Amino acid sequence: MPLRDALPQLDDRRYADIVDEIRTRVARYTPEWNPAWNDLNDSDPGVTLTQVFAWMSEMMLYRMQRVPEVNYVKFLELLGVELQAAQPALAQVRFTPAAGAGPSAIVPPRTQVSASGADGKPVVFETLRALTVAACELRSVQAYDGAQYRDASAENEAAGAGFTPFGDDPRNDAALTLGWAMPAAWPTPEQFPALTLDLTFWTAPEGGQARSTPCGPASRAVAPAQIAWEGFDGARWVALDLRSDDTLAFTRSGCVVLRLGEHLKLARAFVGAWEAGTDPATGAARPPLFWLRARLVRTQYTRAPRLLALRTNTVDAEQAETVVDEVLGGATGRRNQRWQLANTPVLREGLRVEIDDGTGYRPWQVDDDLLGAGREDETLALNATSGELTAGDGENGAIPVANAANPDANVVARSYRFGGGARGNVAAGAIKTLLTPVAGIDGGKTTNLFAASGGRDEERLDEARKRARRALRARTRAVTSEDFEHFAMAVGEVARARALPLAHPAYPGVQVPGALTVIVVPDAPGPAPVPSEALLRNVCAGLDRVRLLTTEVAVTGPRYVRVALAIDVVADDDADPSALRDAVAAAVSRWLHPLTGGDGGDGWPFGGAIRYSKLVQRVFTAAGVDSVPRLVLTVEGEARPECRDVDIAAFAPNALVELTAIDVTPYTREEAGEMSAAGGASGAGP
Repeated sequence: MPLRDALPQLDDRRYADIVDEIRTRVARYTPEWNPAWNDLNDSDPGVTLTQVFAWMSEMMLYRMQRVPEVNYVKFLELLGVELQAAQPALAQVRFTPAAGAGPSAIVPPRTQVSASGADGKPVVFETLRALTVAACELRSVQAYDGAQYRDASAENEAAGAGFTPFGDDPRNDAALTLGWAMPAAWPTPEQFPALTLDLTFWTAPEGGQARSTPCGPASRAVAPAQIAWEGFDGARWVALDLRSDDTLAFTRSGCVVLRLGEHLKLARAFVGAWEAGTDPATGAARPPLFWLRARLVRTQYTRAPRLLALRTNTVDAEQAETVVDEVLGGATGRRNQRWQLANTPVLREGLRVEIDDGTGYRPWQVDDDLLGAGREDETLALNATSGELTAGDGENGAIPVANAANPDANVVARSYRFGGGARGNVAAGAIKTLLTPVAGIDGGKTTNLFAASGGRDEERLDEARKRARRALRARTRAVTSEDFEHFAMAVGEVARARALPLAHPAYPGVQVPGALTVIVVPDAPGPAPVPSEALLRNVCAGLDRVRLLTTEVAVTGPRYVRVALAIDVVADDDADPSALRDAVAAAVSRWLHPLTGGDGGDGWPFGGAIRYSKLVQRVFTAAGVDSVPRLVLTVEGEARPECRDVDIAAFAPNALVELTAIDVTPYTREEAGEMSAAGGASGAGP
């Protein structure tokens, strides 16, 4: 017998149900009152007592039936399962030097910028590191494939489909060449000043392939090419001082930091797609530029890298705010004492708490719980969602000593950061306000080229229940495919996950022993949600902690097969054509959607075929549809025959459906009859 058949039948009656039942039983249980009590209206005293009893009974039933839910939550607490706190969004913010400023300006870490949220309130971001803003402008982007130059400046500015920095077939000595202009107001414009230059690169998937990220420590990530950064000194190319490069040879988004000396000189004429003088297309002046390049020394690319865009003076910013020296209260010397932070949700990584026990302030460690703390361990437990700090009881964690000289203010949060939530996923260009004044920076030109991503609201209780069941099965180690899917979805912002054993994104169609690829679909709007690189790295970090040492894991986004629909429907006589068109489009879009599609409504199955008969049934779920004389699917630009299923897996294994267009044309019965008659005479019809 299934376990669910043994569940007790709970009483779900409400106030009105109880009153009606009592009224029907009056004649049966009080026959001696029946001749006199025949007026069961609300003014009768007996009915009043009935209503009071029904009201009290409903309250008791409600509280009794909440007991199983309370027990479930208590069991989750015993297992150590807590609701995951909100996660902050991450954005790449670009700063612009002020007019007349010097060669460079420093934007310190924790500089605040903001965007206007959907609720009208500002969404504050803080920079994660210091940034040197160079007062030079990128004027030209040249892609050299080893044989000829191609001007990619327009593609770089548009930040759309992207461009290949080393051509479609990278070879040794191919180069990405960048031309820079300096402000004319500088006293020595013939020579480039010595400064640090930050370059931020955004990569793009190539050839319809989903973006993927290998998991594991940084030492395991090997660049598929060796790149040398060089500058032109007027006569030859000389090596530059490369401080850091986390792009992995332009295969992932990241930042390149170069230290430039004073040896760079203007190139009056550069052998390539750019020459000083006059632009033949626009007639505008083309000044001489300073040139840098990233040259391929050795290449082992399996696929040519593609860049969406590159920008200068850009730094990562997190949707969070910093608080310093907040007094939390005093230590009393009691067990399990609690203190409350003023702002929530709290980011634990930036929290520093100090307690003065009479000998001076000393830092205490902050952890998620006190289960692993010893008697003498000066550790506090943090509930990131509520902002509550809990001290130990002398068994698990030390008890803070009371300070008689400072009884009410000897516990201080020296610094912490708070923020997070889906509201931080602001659109591209939304970050416009510089809240922290910075010398040499134009506050009115702050912006973000791409939308912020990674923000997630606090976990819901039903999500925690599902996570708890998977956690009990997987424990703390990922072995089976289901384990990897569970841990991938536990990272947050991941709506669906699919683990593919023996699969590696670098070797499609080949079974690789010891390899496993996890496809993640983010909880994001749109017909084809694609994970950001930040989300892929977060999932990788989570899986790397639980994978077996011998398992090579990669995380990738879904591959989408583009589908367009043309549907002719015959409407009922009383149907509104405009409303019918919207209802049919909504029903079909919902059924094919990666997150809400499929027969169960939990997302279109990976590699699932589109059954023509089921698609027609979805059209009929819209109110007002009389018949469907025509339904045509166009898959990857090719129209498919009617009444035929479409095998999505034939285009790409484990692919999902991206509905690119849906054209619904409603007809009345008279119009359908006329078209059918005309079609019968001419051999064509709707």
